Amino acid sequence: MLPGSPKKEDRGNRLLPRHSTMHLLGPSLLLLEYLAFSDSAEWKFERPHTLYSWDGACVWIPCQYKIPRLSEALENLTLYSNYEYDDVTKNFKGFILYEDRKPWNYTFHPKRVQILGDRSSNCTIFINPVLEQDNGHLGLRLITKTDRWMEKIDLNVSKTPLSPHIRLPPEIRESKEVTLTCLLNFSCPGYQIRLQWSLEEPGITLTNLTTLTTKTVSTQSKLTFQPHWTHHGRNLTCQLWDHKAERIVSEETVLLDVKHVPKLKIEVSPEGANVTEGESVTMMCQVISSNPESRSISWFKDGTRLREQETTTLTLSTVTRTMSGKYQCEAFNDLGSGWSDEVVLQVYYAPEPSRVEILSSPAKEGNKVEMTCMSVANPPPTNYTWYHNEIEVPGRTSKTFQILEVLLEHAGNYSCLAENRLGLGQIGQKTELDVQYAPKEVTTVIQNPMRIREGDTVTLSCNYSSSNPRVTRYEWDFQGFRREDSPGVLIIQKVAWDTMPITCAACNQWCSWAPSVNLDVQHAPKDVRILQISPSSEIHSGHRVLLGCNFSSSRPRDVHFFWKKNGIFLKEGKELGFDSISPEDAGSYNCFVKNSIGQTMSEARMLRVLYAPRKLRVAISPKEQVMEGKKAVLTCESDANPPIFQYTWFDWNNQNLHHYDQMLRLDPVKIQHSGAYWCEAANQLGRAQSPPSTLTVYYSPETIGRRVAVGVGFCLATLLLVFWGVKLQRSWKRIRSQQGLQESSSGQSFFVRKQKVRRAPLSEDPHSLGCYNPVMEDAISYATLRFPLGETDTPRPGDAGTLETEGPSPNRDDTVTYSVLQKRRVGDYENVLPASPEDEGIHYSELVHLGVGERPPAQDAVEYVTLKH
Repeated sequence: MLPGSPKKEDRGNRLLPRHSTMHLLGPSLLLLEYLAFSDSAEWKFERPHTLYSWDGACVWIPCQYKIPRLSEALENLTLYSNYEYDDVTKNFKGFILYEDRKPWNYTFHPKRVQILGDRSSNCTIFINPVLEQDNGHLGLRLITKTDRWMEKIDLNVSKTPLSPHIRLPPEIRESKEVTLTCLLNFSCPGYQIRLQWSLEEPGITLTNLTTLTTKTVSTQSKLTFQPHWTHHGRNLTCQLWDHKAERIVSEETVLLDVKHVPKLKIEVSPEGANVTEGESVTMMCQVISSNPESRSISWFKDGTRLREQETTTLTLSTVTRTMSGKYQCEAFNDLGSGWSDEVVLQVYYAPEPSRVEILSSPAKEGNKVEMTCMSVANPPPTNYTWYHNEIEVPGRTSKTFQILEVLLEHAGNYSCLAENRLGLGQIGQKTELDVQYAPKEVTTVIQNPMRIREGDTVTLSCNYSSSNPRVTRYEWDFQGFRREDSPGVLIIQKVAWDTMPITCAACNQWCSWAPSVNLDVQHAPKDVRILQISPSSEIHSGHRVLLGCNFSSSRPRDVHFFWKKNGIFLKEGKELGFDSISPEDAGSYNCFVKNSIGQTMSEARMLRVLYAPRKLRVAISPKEQVMEGKKAVLTCESDANPPIFQYTWFDWNNQNLHHYDQMLRLDPVKIQHSGAYWCEAANQLGRAQSPPSTLTVYYSPETIGRRVAVGVGFCLATLLLVFWGVKLQRSWKRIRSQQGLQESSSGQSFFVRKQKVRRAPLSEDPHSLGCYNPVMEDAISYATLRFPLGETDTPRPGDAGTLETEGPSPNRDDTVTYSVLQKRRVGDYENVLPASPEDEGIHYSELVHLGVGERPPAQDAVEYVTLKH
């Protein structure tokens, strides 16, 4: 700031000339003040330009400031009311409402006025209550060490409460949402007021808003609604409600200007628009409201414009029934067109010729049918007469004719006659009721003239008595399949015996099924089978067993039963019984059932009879006489069911051989194996023993040769003798003849006499046996040698056996000596064991020396035999 220029104390306030300041401060402070003002910037304030209130209310002044030099502190703060600047004193004067200075001692703080800010930036002022004499302006004086400022605040305090102000939009149109604002330039915390509207209707939205800022202090209420044309020209008031006074203290009213299209109304004469045909009608289109003003008017009937009628009045001098309808008028303004409500013109006349409408025609038999008598009349007909085939149907007087379940007898032509208060109409067009139904009396007919056998060709036809509409197709239900061969005919090739009942259907729109027919196919018995009646489980030998023969189907039912065993006919009858079944009854059984068509045999049933082992025997292979060194197989043969699971072998001493297979193999066979063997067999039902069988093992030629080489000449001589003259036969039978003389190569004569004797029991000496020559027949097995002794002969102790002799006796042949060659206990060369202790078929042979003396007469007891074991 240049010297001599004025210093701005307040924005908008008067400027103080610099010389005035120098005059107040004196010459000594001139330079200091000049420097201070030259560097300072303007003070900055934010607060409402003008505050409004009324007497007795309060005022709230939002205020913010900024000191030019931020480093400086505020020294003094004073609030003036209606201050002035004194040019003489070069200072401000006025009524002080509030003052405080540094150090802040708060010496003068009236309760009515409060500075709510701080000492640096906030200068908000609250005056409560505000008085009418406060009206004018306030001055806020702020002083620092180097700067000072006076801020002027306009305060408008009225005697009475402020009035709200209603703000309207530029244009209000019907049905277009609009918002109106009611504004009050007042707001003071703690002083309760409310803005309210005189318009209270559904769909109105109110929004209240209070503003307290350094720019604006106000209270607002916003009214949002959709204007109706009836709002046009109505007053709208915004009212200020004071809670303290409990009343409305001020208000403002505006006239609503709602733009809308023309609103029309039709006046009719005669009233109600109900006339009889031939009378006249007058209609007047009135404009109830229009903003802006309306222009031309048009008339419409049932939505169609009546071009010749463009006046406010429509006159129908002679009405006809065709003039009945809905009438409207239309008018225009700058916003568009408006329509009146519809006026329905009723022209009364007698019924026109009637006709019958059938809602469901053709109708299906059994369904519901509804017929309606259609006749144009005004007023509508009140009474109806119905005719069926030109005959009046009694009791039917309503517009509709219902048949709940239509029958064939209901078919035919229907007509009706309508009547209203103006008179009777006429019978118009007749309508036919077509009653349709599915084919009736449908039957399935078998075309085959004779009885049907399995495998025949069968022809069936599908017949019916009547149908509406006609039959168009047939269906067959045969073995679960629906099909059609030729129309109404079904041919079955090779008919099955178990053909199910067959039915057919004749079809038009609907199908009617015939009752099922059974072909009654004749056939031989089916599913023939054997049933075990008793016992129900396993069959054991000795049980009572009963078998039955059964079948599943037979046509005809008259049948006969027959039984076969192993393919051989047994008997006739349905049952086959065994009082005590035996193993021999086991086998394959069939039963067959026969009727007049044929016979059927069951599958074979194996009858198993369970029994303990039986018929045991020991079989020797290859034969009972085996030469030592060969192989012998003994088999325990048996009969048992279930099969034998264990065999046990025993020898001639009843000694368990601990062999449990069916076959006992001796390979190679030895002399010691000769003897009797028997076996025992067991299954789950029991066990049994076989009789003994004897195995004979003979020496081989090699063995005999070795024996001769060591001096067994006696036996060899005997064998040679037998070669020369002894004929021993193979069988056990007795021979009653004598044998002739035999000569040896030395000239001596011998004969062999076979005498029937008993063999010594096995217990006495089982090993007292003879000698075997393998060159001879197998049947030659045993011989006893006897030699005649002379008077000078004596037995030799070195012989291979014991020689028994008897002295001469007058009663016996002196030339015969009976000698028995007995086998040594160990190492003998004979190995034939006796089969039994008492065997009548075993003989021995005598060797008779033909010496001096006569030959004794033959004895009956002498035989020639063959020994077999």
